[in-house]
Amino acid sequence: MTDFGANLVAMVTPMGPGGTLSEPGLTRLVDHLLAGGADGLVVGGTTGEAPTLSATESAGLVRSVVARTRGQATVIAGVGTHDTAESVRRARDAEAAGAGGLLLVCPYYSRPTQAGVLAHCFAVADATELPVMLYDVPARAGIAMAPETLVELAGHPRVRAVKDAKGDLFEAMTVLARTSLAYYCGIDELNLPYLACGAAGLVSVVGNVVPDRTADLIRAVRAGDLASARRIQHALNPVIDAVMHAGPGTAMAKAALVELGILPHATVRLPLIEANLPDFGQEFGFRHPSSA
Repeated sequence: MTDFGANLVAMVTPMGPGGTLSEPGLTRLVDHLLAGGADGLVVGGTTGEAPTLSATESAGLVRSVVARTRGQATVIAGVGTHDTAESVRRARDAEAAGAGGLLLVCPYYSRPTQAGVLAHCFAVADATELPVMLYDVPARAGIAMAPETLVELAGHPRVRAVKDAKGDLFEAMTVLARTSLAYYCGIDELNLPYLACGAAGLVSVVGNVVPDRTADLIRAVRAGDLASARRIQHALNPVIDAVMHAGPGTAMAKAALVELGILPHATVRLPLIEANLPDFGQEFGFRHPSSA
């Protein structure tokens, strides 16, 4: 838990018109997340539009977020690609940029064997001194990390955690019992069940919008107050539905942040299409922090 934090946000990447990276937007977003209680910021992951970011842009984002957080949160850099050599380069760039950890997705598109997954992950973990969070997301990668693969990877001294977007709670509990890996829920719809089963925290898309409420959920579960945790989760469900089910989570999260006045633009890069969520703040009772 100490490597990465508990209330992690899978950050969107703020962009201006035309898809240029927006430093002012990044500053406002980081400040909003820190004020809401996020203690880990995942930069350049799926929600951050990693497939459309150049290596230079990715390293620059990490550098900017590290500078803005001023040690208030762990900055975890998404470095996984389908190319092991490129993933290694990005891991080293992230370390040089000041990242506190790496998020390593299961290599996608190529659909390697489990032996290939192991070799890929070991190569990246060996490339830096940073702790590694594995990202198991078969819906995007095309393959899953098998339980035995996770157990073997847990033997590496720098592989510390798993962002689980597989949704198999029994498997998660089984791996938790066999390893020292910290599990993080990567499916907002299942945040409460994962925490109740022993997850160390969340890597949340909805946390872009409501980091304070995901922080409340984690606190309630840790205090053993499941009645309060259920109330928090039930209140969050309509927000999760709006952000995660009305369209791609990246586009919808940016649209919500625009409605709340945190980002000036909801721009995404193709093949994603810009979305809108009119009256989002009014519907769910949110206000921009500056007007609170």
